[in-house]
Amino acid sequence: MTERMIDVGDGIELCVEELGDPGDPALLLMMGMGLGLVWWRDDLCAALVDRGFRVIRYDHRDVGRSTPVAGATPGPLAILTRRARPVYTLEDLADDAGRLLGIVAPKGAHVAGVSLGSFVAQQTAIRHPGLVRSLTSIMGRPGDGRTGKVAWRMRPEFLRSGPRDPAGAAEHLVGTFRRIGSERRTAEDDEDVRVALARSLRRELGDGAGGGRQFAAVLAESDRTAGLRRLDLPTLVVHGTRDRVVLPSGGRATADAIPGAELLEVDGMGHDLPRWVWPALVDGIARTAARAA
Repeated sequence: MTERMIDVGDGIELCVEELGDPGDPALLLMMGMGLGLVWWRDDLCAALVDRGFRVIRYDHRDVGRSTPVAGATPGPLAILTRRARPVYTLEDLADDAGRLLGIVAPKGAHVAGVSLGSFVAQQTAIRHPGLVRSLTSIMGRPGDGRTGKVAWRMRPEFLRSGPRDPAGAAEHLVGTFRRIGSERRTAEDDEDVRVALARSLRRELGDGAGGGRQFAAVLAESDRTAGLRRLDLPTLVVHGTRDRVVLPSGGRATADAIPGAELLEVDGMGHDLPRWVWPALVDGIARTAARAA
C-alpha cells in the first residue's frame, strides 16, 4: 500500500504506510530519533509480514512527511549537561501514536520501538493501554536517569556535524553507524544506510532539524518506571551488549520494571539493527505477540 496522511488531532498529521494483509494482526513500528519510516528496512518489514503481521510504519511528527514543527534545537551545552527545553515531549509523541492506533487499529496493535521509538512505545503502552496488545522495546531504558546512559566516549557523536551534500552526508552517516553500531556490520548494512538516507532526503518536508527537537524531548524525558510496573501485557526487551549510546543497563532496568518481561540481550549488537540481528528480532516480536493471542 502507498503512504497516506492521517490527522491525529492537535494540528498533527502523520505519514503512514501499511504493509501486508489488512486482516492480519497489526504491528506498529516506531523508529528512532530523527529517522523516518523508511529506516524500517523494506526487507525487515517483509519478514514481519511473512510472519503474519499487518505492518504499520510511520513518521513521528517533525520527521519525514509528517507535520513539521518549528522551534529551537539543543546546543552543545544542553547536550553535555543533558538539559533542554523541548518544543514537545515524549508524551506528546506517545499521544500521537495512541490516536493513530485508535484510527488504524481500534482493536489494538502490537507495538515495537527502537531507541527513541522504544521510549515512545513504552509511553504509548502506559498512556493508551487498551490499544497496545504487546510491547517490544529495543535499545530502550525506563528514563530513571541512572540506567541506559550514553557512554562518555560516545557523547562526541552528538556534537559531530557532517557534510551537507547528499553523498558526503551518506558517508558521514555510514561512519557514525560503524562507530556506534554492531560487530559484524557488512557492506550490505552500509548500503542500507545510504539507501535509507537518500529516501529520507527526498521525503523530508521540514527544516531538517526535527531530530534535534526530538533529542530535546529525550533530554527532558520523565521516569517511566512506575508506569512500566503497572503494565499487564506481553513484553520483550531487546538490547545489544555492545550498545554504548544506550548502555545495556537500560534494557535490564526496563525488563526488571515490566512484570513478566522477557530480556533478550544480543551479543555484539550495538545501537543499530544490522541484518544479522533481524532473524532473532523477528522471532522475538512474533513470540511476544503470540503470548497476547
